Amino acid sequence: MGTNRPDMTKPEIRKNDVDLEVARRVLRTEAESVLALVDRVDHDFASAVHLLDSCAGRVIVTGMGKSGIIAHKISATLSSTGTPSYFLHPAEAAHGDLGSLQPNDVVLALSQSGETPELLRLLETLRRIGPQLILLTGSVTSTLGQAADVTINCHVSSEACPMNLVPTASTTAALAFGDALAMTLLVKKGFREEDFAHLHPGGQLGKRLLRVERLMHINDQVPRVTTGLSMSDVVTTMSSFGFGMTCVMTDDDQLAGIITDGDLRRHLSDHTNLFNLKASDVLSQNPLTIRRSALAVQALNLMEEHRVTSLVVVDDERHLVGLVHLHDLWRTELF
Repeated sequence: MGTNRPDMTKPEIRKNDVDLEVARRVLRTEAESVLALVDRVDHDFASAVHLLDSCAGRVIVTGMGKSGIIAHKISATLSSTGTPSYFLHPAEAAHGDLGSLQPNDVVLALSQSGETPELLRLLETLRRIGPQLILLTGSVTSTLGQAADVTINCHVSSEACPMNLVPTASTTAALAFGDALAMTLLVKKGFREEDFAHLHPGGQLGKRLLRVERLMHINDQVPRVTTGLSMSDVVTTMSSFGFGMTCVMTDDDQLAGIITDGDLRRHLSDHTNLFNLKASDVLSQNPLTIRRSALAVQALNLMEEHRVTSLVVVDDERHLVGLVHLHDLWRTELF
């Protein structure tokens, strides 16, 4: 029995139906507005970064309307890069949310006009409680601009809106300055890939930032033979583990090298009696190694560069601690 479905046919778009120049003008206007900010990275910007870096509490980001949406994003960026932050809705603040403000916090407020009524009401409480205020604004001479501890000039000459009304270039400028603050702060704090991995355990970013130690095989999961073992037993060990290689250990349990499927093929072409040899006759010394603290994506890059499928994981003294295989990286969807 058939069902009535809406017509999913795409409407025919005629070239003259859409004024593409409007879109181009919007992009040019917003790009020029962001570029104009470069010359405003000055002492006030540095002071804002210093306040954020020395904040003993949390960074509270606030704004109304479209500025509030941008504030949400800036707060999320700060939190994800090592600066505890949350968004405070200025209208809700007067209805109980002021209790979250502490004297050792820093407030980062967004207001294009610098006269946002909800922020002006919040200003009275900020002065009473004591957190310092950084303002991103298009009007440094406004009430908020004059009252803030640090005021950053985000003025734009015009909005990208054809009527010069809808917040477009101004919100883009505020977002760009927020990103500039967050990234400068990230560098100042010495925030590293390891820290990012710790804060992003999920999603594709989390997978790319996994540590080798989370993926490697250890102990009895690692194929290993001694240097004096016959090649017949070496092949048996390699076949049972299925990694296409085995580690070769000295009698005092030091890593002497590895034997791979490629080593077997090369010696088969050179020797008719491969199985009369010992592991020490076939092994490759100084194999590619990696530290357990390395990122999984670094292991992947190393394997691709050298066209190998396994890496020996060693400690600082080059003692064997594990083995990571290409299939382990495939399972984390790093490709």
